[in-house]
Amino acid sequence: MKNASLWRSIKLNLMAGLLVLLPAYLTYIILVRMFLIIDGIFNRMATRALVAALGLPLNGDRVIYGLGIITLFTVVLLAGYIARHYLGRKFIDWFNSQADQIPVVKSIYKTLRQLVEAFMSTNREAFQRPVLIEYPRKGLYSICFQTRNTSGPLKEYIPEDAITVFMPSTPNPTTGFVLVVPRSQVQELHITVEEAMKLIISGGVVASEGQLTSGPIVIANPATVVDSKVSDGS
Repeated sequence: MKNASLWRSIKLNLMAGLLVLLPAYLTYIILVRMFLIIDGIFNRMATRALVAALGLPLNGDRVIYGLGIITLFTVVLLAGYIARHYLGRKFIDWFNSQADQIPVVKSIYKTLRQLVEAFMSTNREAFQRPVLIEYPRKGLYSICFQTRNTSGPLKEYIPEDAITVFMPSTPNPTTGFVLVVPRSQVQELHITVEEAMKLIISGGVVASEGQLTSGPIVIANPATVVDSKVSDGS
């Protein structure tokens, strides 16, 4: 009995230690990897330029960690400054028009440009509203994020008022499906984007700190209000 109690205590301590150290270690690994990837974009070029300019006694293959991030920040800042002025905007418009004429480049560059513009836009409606829809069949619910109201060519083919939502996949939320859903079938969740992401990435293991309930949804059209309630666990 004494040995069993000792072994149980050791197991509990090991599990507690893993719960404390593993997330911290994985966070450290991810942050270091991100730092090295971002820093490596301009690091070697910036190091060589600094060594040559200051005559530092360093081998040309050595790198000064952090210099790449400083250089990248400077380049982005300078590009933003130029883009906000008249000549810069004219150059960007010219460059975009030229890129849109190249067959393969056009589809890739234009799509990426539109995605970046959507995420960097000051209109914070995109991906800021967790919603609940019945999918893939009636009685089963999926967490999605509203992206926009349906407009343009799509509106001509949809008989009722609808919105476009993005349904992320588990455990990789960068992939998923784009769905066009009637507004009357969309229920707004009273949880934050972070809480919704936790539920999706963890496969439902990490519960939301808020109440997973839905209430009146008002999306772009205050006159359209759908009252619905979804109990916990729906």
